[in-house]
Amino acid sequence: MSKRAGVFITVEGIDGSGKSTQARRLAAVLGARLTREPGGSPGAEEIRKLLVEGAATRWSPETEILLFSAARRDHVEKTILPALAEGAIVVSDRFADSTRVYQGAARAALRGKVDLLHAAMIGLEPDLTFVIDMDPAQALKRGLARGHEEDRFESLGLAFQQALRAGFLALADEFPQRVRVIDGNRSVDAVAADVAGIAETFVRTALHG
Repeated sequence: MSKRAGVFITVEGIDGSGKSTQARRLAAVLGARLTREPGGSPGAEEIRKLLVEGAATRWSPETEILLFSAARRDHVEKTILPALAEGAIVVSDRFADSTRVYQGAARAALRGKVDLLHAAMIGLEPDLTFVIDMDPAQALKRGLARGHEEDRFESLGLAFQQALRAGFLALADEFPQRVRVIDGNRSVDAVAADVAGIAETFVRTALHG
């Protein structure tokens, strides 16, 4: 992927952790461009419907990796890299770390394939990543209470959400230089204050030295 001038921040977490709310709030604080995965570009949004709707058994983990990678490639080409080239701050609700955890660890032991495909077809990593860490039982209850059609992964149950949490915490250990774990078992305002404080300092340093 080509060189970039802006700052790329991602917000990750298990389903129902409040990460989407935090991504929106952070983008507003930073004056950033907000995007999401799967999705974030017209083509990727079409693929999103295939991934987040329907039965849990609709796709194998291997097929999911290919679909997520196709959506991500379009998202990066059409949305993220052009914005970064302009010097913008981009905040994405999920990115490659979700695939590393969902398909690479929690859903199947396919991390090697995830990394190979990412290196070959994406080649972009965030500058800073927030993992909103929350009790899986509470997060699942919140996620299912939303009652919308995009509940394919929530339908896999509590054990899956627990495996996801372990996967995200392991990523924080693997990439300590960019991943910050935030306690999500608090009020939305308290979480947002922590996220904004860290992000504002990071962006100020990244853009101005």
